[in-house]
Amino acid sequence: MIRTALVVFLVLAAAVAVLALTGDPGRASLTWLGWRADTTAAAAVLIAGLGALVAVLIWRTLIWILEAPERAERARAVARRRQADEVLARGFLAAAAGDGSEARRLAGKAADLAPDSPALTRILAAQAAEAAGDPAAARLAYGAMLDAPEMRLAAHKGLMQLALAQGDREAALTHAEAAFGLARTARWAWRALLEARLEAGDWDAALALVRSALDRKVVSPLVADRARAALLAAKAARLEHAAEPKARAQALDCAVEAAKLQPGFAPGVVMAARLLAKEGKTARAAATIEAAWKAAPHPALFLAWRDLRTDETPKARAQRLLDLAAHNPAHRESLILNVEQALIAGRPNTGGVDLAAEAARALDGQPVTARIAGLMARVAYAGGRPDEARVWMARGMSAPPEPDWSDLDPEGRAFAYHASDWARLVATFAETGELIHPRHERRERGLPELPELPLSYADSAAFLGADGLPPVLYPLDADPLPDDEPPPAPTPPSPRAAQPRRRLAGASRAGKST
Repeated sequence: MIRTALVVFLVLAAAVAVLALTGDPGRASLTWLGWRADTTAAAAVLIAGLGALVAVLIWRTLIWILEAPERAERARAVARRRQADEVLARGFLAAAAGDGSEARRLAGKAADLAPDSPALTRILAAQAAEAAGDPAAARLAYGAMLDAPEMRLAAHKGLMQLALAQGDREAALTHAEAAFGLARTARWAWRALLEARLEAGDWDAALALVRSALDRKVVSPLVADRARAALLAAKAARLEHAAEPKARAQALDCAVEAAKLQPGFAPGVVMAARLLAKEGKTARAAATIEAAWKAAPHPALFLAWRDLRTDETPKARAQRLLDLAAHNPAHRESLILNVEQALIAGRPNTGGVDLAAEAARALDGQPVTARIAGLMARVAYAGGRPDEARVWMARGMSAPPEPDWSDLDPEGRAFAYHASDWARLVATFAETGELIHPRHERRERGLPELPELPLSYADSAAFLGADGLPPVLYPLDADPLPDDEPPPAPTPPSPRAAQPRRRLAGASRAGKST
């Protein structure tokens, strides 16, 4: 207002100056209480403006004096709020550091300084009680927060954590369900309920929970798809060995849907391919594996692809493996597949070129694992280099195993998991998109990674087959037919050459998938 008065006064002064410069300042006369004052019009205007400015200044000064108590009160409130913020910050830091007594002292002080901020003071009081090791006081503090709608979600989380710390899982689940039922919920409530459903092996309830979380935008579509794919695979593993045909058909539907949702989820893809092949839908099973190989190659996919046909010649089988590798040629598993197909194709020393050794050179930069060492040993033996093969065998004895290869049990069955393993797989894959390897973690024996080579030079002839090649490390139920030849009559194998038959990428054990 004072600035406005100054502007008006300056405008009046400019008008007076204009009047004075024109040479006709005019006249003004004022009669008041018997007094008469005559002056020029320009002077009268200037005097009136100056008087108005003085009046405004006097009025504003009077108002400033009258508002002094209110200003002092506002200053004290600002100082108190600033002090309360500092006390709250120090209190939360003390609670986070585990200094319960200091956190409690600061919580009480904050309650006095900031009565208009009950949410922060109550949360600090609850966390201070937890830091001080007083669960009863913490429970009371969190319970008081349930009355305020804006604090209800935080209260349920605190009460759930207290219940879990005391081993009361039923109470913790109750608070998680209450929190998830609120209009504004959080991801932790969904995660707690999901873990409870997974622990109980209730795949259907877990699927419904994931759909609900997606509808309420608690989780992203990517997390929901990964969780659904893993849950459907777990459900298919449980229903696969059911006695009712309807349940087995449902297992096929679940596995196929899991493969569609996440083509890179190898457990679901392998199960879908296996069940489709049982129904005679080999082409569809092959397309499922091809899509998975493009997304995320896995050894179980290679074995499932190979097992789709067991009545083909080695040349045809090698070509099929080569076709699969072409879908993701730069991947490590594709490089291994190229070596496998070279070994299966027949005698590698053709035309002076060792085809298997040539393909194995692409693995030179890869870390040496037991599986790689075993593969190199087979390549060397097939190429007529037994000493080099034994060196690779020695390296394989001390080389680390591959986690992906551990997903195959000693009988060659892929992803033969317990229900608890499936629960952990669902939780991990949903959040990270990565597979876990329970057998590798438990250091369980899996499918052999090293071939059974002869121990002495004299045994080499007995070890090699009729075609001069070593036996395949992981045989099928039915060996491939020779190229353009009828199957030979069976002959009894020598004791040294006999190899146990194993089924790879087979069905999961019924007892482990329930």
